[in-house]
Amino acid sequence: MKHMVDARGLACPLPVVNTKEEMGRMRSGEVVEVLVDNEIAVQNLAKFARVRHHEIESSRSGEREYRVRITKGAQEGGAQTDEEPMQPESCAPEERSVVVLSSSLMGQGEEALGRTLMKAFVFALTKQERMPETVLLYNSGAFLSCEGSDSVEDLRALEAGGTQILTCGTCLNYYGLTEKLAVGGVTNMYDIVEKMERASKIIRP
Repeated sequence: MKHMVDARGLACPLPVVNTKEEMGRMRSGEVVEVLVDNEIAVQNLAKFARVRHHEIESSRSGEREYRVRITKGAQEGGAQTDEEPMQPESCAPEERSVVVLSSSLMGQGEEALGRTLMKAFVFALTKQERMPETVLLYNSGAFLSCEGSDSVEDLRALEAGGTQILTCGTCLNYYGLTEKLAVGGVTNMYDIVEKMERASKIIRP
């Protein structure tokens, strides 16, 4: 019997959850093929497989398509069972980090340097082993998520990896940027406070 899970477009932790459910219907030695659309999902599935002593292979079959093949093991040697909880790396509660971008510049001093540093900072976020849960943009930081910003593509990469990108609606309106938002969604002060309050770590460049 062929086992398939199409998890493309699903947010963390659904690729792992759906795969776990499908494997619950499988016998030892059977294979499930999982389709996902981002590298973070591949990493989460790899962790899921490793802790249960399943075999895993992955390949990239398109610009945003990955195929992950998991062979169900016998779960010998004290391996974690399917009944034990497993939190994917990118959305574990202890890793609920929020990045706050309250300016289009990084630091104080020369404006051109500050702009260059901020661009480098946002790019560096995309290269981290653990992606932030949320990026909050307010005050002049709202410019970073709008048309014409050098950081739009990097913010889109973060969003594709599961990071929520939220820009203050009041700020967009104040700067006349409401129609120019290019990535993520619009938020309000209540949600901003809630996100920061729930964060285990807040990062401010």
